[in-house]
Amino acid sequence: MIKWLRTDYIDKTFWGLFFALIVVSVIALFSAGSTLVYERHSVLGPIGQQILFITMGVVVAYGIQFVPSWIIRFCGYGLLALSIIFVYSLLIPHNPFVVTINGASRWIRLAGFTFQPSELAKLSLIIVVADLLARIKSEADKKRYFYWTLGLTAVTAFPIMTGNLSTAILLCGIVFILWVLARIPWQYLASVVGISVVLLVLGYAVIEFGFVRPHRSLGGPFKRAITWVSRVDDMIGEKQQSAATFELNDDNYQRSIAKVAIARGGKSPVGVLPGNSKERDFLPLAFADYIFAIIVEESGFIGALALMALYLAILFRACFASSRFADYASMLMVMGLALMITCQALISMMVAVGIGPVTGQPLPLISRGGTSVLITSIYFGIMMSVSREQTMLAARQQATRHASMNDVPEITLE
Repeated sequence: MIKWLRTDYIDKTFWGLFFALIVVSVIALFSAGSTLVYERHSVLGPIGQQILFITMGVVVAYGIQFVPSWIIRFCGYGLLALSIIFVYSLLIPHNPFVVTINGASRWIRLAGFTFQPSELAKLSLIIVVADLLARIKSEADKKRYFYWTLGLTAVTAFPIMTGNLSTAILLCGIVFILWVLARIPWQYLASVVGISVVLLVLGYAVIEFGFVRPHRSLGGPFKRAITWVSRVDDMIGEKQQSAATFELNDDNYQRSIAKVAIARGGKSPVGVLPGNSKERDFLPLAFADYIFAIIVEESGFIGALALMALYLAILFRACFASSRFADYASMLMVMGLALMITCQALISMMVAVGIGPVTGQPLPLISRGGTSVLITSIYFGIMMSVSREQTMLAARQQATRHASMNDVPEITLE
C-alpha cells in the first residue's frame, strides 16, 4: 500500500466525529436552506455548493493529518502575520477588497474568492500561543511569554473586535484557558480579567448613555458598537416584557421566530422530523446563525442533546488524546483548537435558544459558509495530525522496548 494512504495510526475517533458533523450538516442544510432554494430557483444548487466546500474540507483534513506538528507550528507564525495584515485591512476606509454583508465588513474578496480573515486569525493565533507557552521552562519564562502572548492576542483581537466583538471575546477566552493550562501565575490572570471587565463595562456605559439613548450616530472603527449595545438592550427588554405587551418588530423578529421554531420542536421528543420545518421559511438566514433552531424544531430535544454531546465528544477526545502526548506544545495546540470548536458551538446554540444577545457565531461545520467549513476542517486535520504523530511515536517506543528485551543475552548458571 502506498505510504501516503496508510491508515495504521489514523485517529478513527476524530474521523468518526468529523463525519458525524458532516452528516448533520447536510441534513440540516437541506431543511434550513429553503429561502436559498426560492431565491436561486434550484433545489440542489445551494446544498451542492456547501457539499463542495465540505468535500474540499475532507480532502484538506486528510492531507493535513500527515503533516508533522513542528511544520504546523512553524507555518502558524507566517499565517498569523498574514492574518494580521488581512484583519487590519478591514479598517481601511473604502477598501475595494472588503465586502460588507448585513451591515458588517468582515469579508475580503480576492481573485473571486470571499473569505473571513478573522477565521484565519483564530486558527493561527491558537497555534502560535500554544507554541510560545510550551517554551516556558522557568518562572521568568512565564512572565516573558505571558506578555508576548498577551501582546499578540491584543494586536490580533483589536481589528476583529471592531467588526465582530463576540469573535474577539471568544478568541481571548481561549487564550485565557491556554494560560491556565500553562500555569501562568494567577496574579497575571486576575489582572487581565479585572481590566477586561472594567473596559467592557465602561465601554457599554459610554455607548449606552452617550450614543444609544440620545440617538446619536457613531463613526470610525467602532461604528458597530451601537449595534452591540442595542442587542444587549433588546435582550434585556424582551425578558422584562409580558406576553400581552410584547410587540414583534425588526429588532426582535429573528430571535422571536427562532423561539417559535424551538417551541414547535419541543412538542415532541423527536420534533417534527427532518423536512417538516415551517419556521425555516420565516426565519432570516436560517441556514447560518440560527440553524440550531431549525435542528431543534425538526429533531426535538433528543436531537439537540445529541448534537451537544457530539461537540462535547470532540473536546473529550482532545482531552484524552492530550493526556498521551509527550509534546507539550502539541497538547496545548490540540486543546486550544478543540475548545474553539466546542465553545463556538455552545455560544451559537445559546443564542438560538435566546440565552444571550445575537452574536453571529456560526455552528461549526454545520452552518452554511465556505470559510468556516474549510477552517474547521483544518482544525480537525491538525488535531488528527498530532494524535497520529503521538500514537506512531508511542508504537515505535513500545517496539524499541520489545526489541531491547529480546536482545538481552541468556545467562546460563553453571
